[in-house]
Amino acid sequence: MNDVLQLVQLTRHFEQGGARIDVLRGIDARLRPGEIVALLGPSGSGKSTLLQAVGLLEGGFGGKIMIDGEDVTRFDQGDRTKTRREKIGFVYQFHHLLPDFNALENVVLPQLIRGAGQAEAEARAAELLTRLGLAERLHHKPSKLSGGEQQRVAVARALANRPLLVLADEPTGNLDEATADKVFDQFVALVRDHGSAALVATHNERLAARMDRVLRLHEGRVADEVAMIDIRGEQNDTL
Repeated sequence: MNDVLQLVQLTRHFEQGGARIDVLRGIDARLRPGEIVALLGPSGSGKSTLLQAVGLLEGGFGGKIMIDGEDVTRFDQGDRTKTRREKIGFVYQFHHLLPDFNALENVVLPQLIRGAGQAEAEARAAELLTRLGLAERLHHKPSKLSGGEQQRVAVARALANRPLLVLADEPTGNLDEATADKVFDQFVALVRDHGSAALVATHNERLAARMDRVLRLHEGRVADEVAMIDIRGEQNDTL
């Protein structure tokens, strides 16, 4: 079985005021099916840049990004878009829901874009939102939802197309601790049930310790990788 994600000597630099700024300095990493891996590090360590690279949101990266056994760094823009649509789900710190659409519609839309039928997409959206405790909020627009409810809708949207890989950038960073714990627990349960892999950027050491592995970045490099005891009580291998 292919790794869901493999990074080989991933690099990224910017030019600013005539100076070169190296943000990623040769990252090697991999995610196996079903793994939830924390990407931990201070601001400026390269977490968001790494997620942008893996999510195929920017070019200009060196090295290799393998998703489901394919070298996506060789893809043209059309193939990159197709890979994002079919294999990757995104959850951000701020939910970025469409304000003129209700919760159900926000989760239906990415499925329609991928080609699902209306009835199928609505059934899938209702199933996910119900599992996330929003059965009574399906037809509420984001402005009528709490912060935690909005983020639950964002989680459902990210998983609507059953992605192989879920990328989350501080997915609970805008929530209070109690709400963050609930949303994170629901996120983990859904990712595991779907057999997806997830890479979760966070500053939260407590949440990171609940994932399968911690990949710690420092100044654009992997400074440390720690295998955690996962919920099945087994030790995961480090790289």
